Amino acid sequence: MKTTTNYDDFSKGSIASHLVRLAVPMTLAQLVNVLYNIIDRMFIGRLPVDATNALTGLGVAFPICTIIIAFANLIGLGSSPLFSIERGRGNDEEAKYIMGNAFVMLVIIGFILSITGLVFKKPILYMLGASDVTYQYASSYISIYLLGNIFVMLSLGLNTFINAQGFAKTGMLTVSIGAVTNIILDPVLIFVLNLGVSGAAIATVISQFIAALWTFHFLTGKKTIIKLSPKYFKLKSHRVLSALGLGLAPFTMSFTNSLIAVINNINLAAYGGDIYIASMTVINSVREVVQMPVSGISDSAKPIISYNYGAKENKRIKTTIQYMTASLIIYSFAVTILVELFAKQMIFFFNDDPKLLEIGVKSLRLYFAAFMFMAFQFSGQTVFTALGKAKNAVFFSLFRKVFLVIPLVYLLPLLGLGVDGVFIAEPVSNIIGGLCCFIAMYFIVYRKLD
Repeated sequence: MKTTTNYDDFSKGSIASHLVRLAVPMTLAQLVNVLYNIIDRMFIGRLPVDATNALTGLGVAFPICTIIIAFANLIGLGSSPLFSIERGRGNDEEAKYIMGNAFVMLVIIGFILSITGLVFKKPILYMLGASDVTYQYASSYISIYLLGNIFVMLSLGLNTFINAQGFAKTGMLTVSIGAVTNIILDPVLIFVLNLGVSGAAIATVISQFIAALWTFHFLTGKKTIIKLSPKYFKLKSHRVLSALGLGLAPFTMSFTNSLIAVINNINLAAYGGDIYIASMTVINSVREVVQMPVSGISDSAKPIISYNYGAKENKRIKTTIQYMTASLIIYSFAVTILVELFAKQMIFFFNDDPKLLEIGVKSLRLYFAAFMFMAFQFSGQTVFTALGKAKNAVFFSLFRKVFLVIPLVYLLPLLGLGVDGVFIAEPVSNIIGGLCCFIAMYFIVYRKLD
């Protein structure tokens, strides 16, 4: 039986109001969630001794954190569109099984990642670009982070089901609880107790544990529409494969982000040294912050598109795509201008090393030169994922990162651009990949909705 209200029934009411109601808290939630790593880097970048090397160590460990997030997205963002489609069809029983299977998969994969990461930590960190100087910092952080990895998986993966039911404010509260805890604990553990990088990792794990506990509490409580229950934990192959297939798109985006970070670190170390890895660490921090509204807008459109797809409301799907794309273009264009104007202030926010400022400002401007074209990439990816078109979503994730960025990172430095070529690879791929993804979405999906 269909259990919806006008509040969470996306087949009724104003599309614009649904988007705003979901996008504002979801964007804030994304922004707050990023604060976990951003705050760590901010405090580590202000250590009284060896701050730049410590910051570089966090930059080396960053791809591992991204891989963990990729697996959380694989399950959470792969299962939640299926969950929304079944709710749109009025099949709440199947929606419960989808969420229950997602919970079990998050736990299993979380433990596997923790054990694998701890066993192969040293060779992985050196492969990621660690030097003998920065290894100690990277190792200290990632060892503790991996011990609490299961909490990261559950808080991120399960929160997608809170948002999918229309409780965007609750979803924001989930990550806010963890982020505020992290903000409080970081200075205490890093500076007062003098734990340095280890203190930052401990603060993150405790914060994610509290966030995971809150998420689990809400989804098993009275306020949720679809409850998480052990009755629906038994894994079924068709549900698992469907979720994994659809989750491959966001997983590929996150995983390839990690792969790109590895390749960037290798090339930056070869052409510029540790100071350029530190610069890229700061650039990644800026990118995470400014990209959050993009993710918030696109993620808020997913449950609306999926729900209306299940309800066979094609006109409402088209309207959602229009609003989403226009919002993404306006925002990403504004970010491109702001980064060009205030690059120095953005770098200074994380570290005041004169050498890092000099390198970072130029690199940041190069990296963000075509950020506005990411609007087209996110718009196309969102539509493909929300409608269950896994193959298209995965292809365009791979196309931009694997088929464009990776060859460009190696090729452009050899063409006389040197270390700058590593940063220029991003805007070139944004333009080509973004336009190709959006054009394909238009012909494969949008035109056929008539």
